[in-house]
Amino acid sequence: MSYAAPLDGRVDWVERPDGTRLRSVVVGDGAHDVLLAHAYGFSADLWNMVATALAEADHRVIAFDQRGHGGSTIGADGIGSAQMASDYAAILEHHDVTDGVLVGHSMGGFVGINFLLDHPDVVAERLQGCLLMATFAGDVSRKNPQNKLQIPLIKSGILLRLISISAFGKAFTRSLTGSYQKGMAEAFVPVFSSHDHATLIPIMEAMTDESRYAQLGEISLPTSIVIGTKDRTTPPFHTDDMHAGIEGSRLVSVDGKGHCLNWEAPDVIVNEISRLSGVSDPS
Repeated sequence: MSYAAPLDGRVDWVERPDGTRLRSVVVGDGAHDVLLAHAYGFSADLWNMVATALAEADHRVIAFDQRGHGGSTIGADGIGSAQMASDYAAILEHHDVTDGVLVGHSMGGFVGINFLLDHPDVVAERLQGCLLMATFAGDVSRKNPQNKLQIPLIKSGILLRLISISAFGKAFTRSLTGSYQKGMAEAFVPVFSSHDHATLIPIMEAMTDESRYAQLGEISLPTSIVIGTKDRTTPPFHTDDMHAGIEGSRLVSVDGKGHCLNWEAPDVIVNEISRLSGVSDPS
């Protein structure tokens, strides 16, 4: 499958009380529900490899464009960790997810942690597991020169101008991967560039300024944490801290891979989701 292949599924819109419209895509009709929440600057389409494999493994996959990303809008309440966490609850309820697995990548995992902590009733009713992939519980620029450089460049608009030049676009994509492959930049850069990043500044600031590490012990949902050993965007110390904070969590390190495990190690992600959903033997 091409990295640029669009997600092939049924598009459904979820309307929020503040006027936000969330674009969701349903792939497959299996017995096991999975909700895929993408990273900053990504879209639901970048779950293409993971979603296709999950659908073939008896899952009903629901991927969605986060507020302000892809086809989804930003309503009157604006964008931030609280608003986006409430979107997760709305998506789960709209699609009547039961015994589902929530998968959060990078920003999607950060917002997912906020959702797990702030919407426990919905979690108890709708989920049986969570996979936190290449992510963090806040304070994303801590001990991270790459983020300290890239986030201000994104906020200023300079990075978007730079990555319109092919060589810079490839270099930016390479900075997100541990095992860069031909075609990744050509698929990723147009998606990243299509967003109005000026409207996304509040969630970038939330990722750097907020922290939920001290509350991770409140999460009781079975949780797997997956990280690439060459991830420079959310280095493994974040996942080490999350693993220590979430009692009973499972930590999976993927050797030689980086931040884009949706493309770099889709088989690992699918296998871990299958464990959480009960499709495969968890031994």
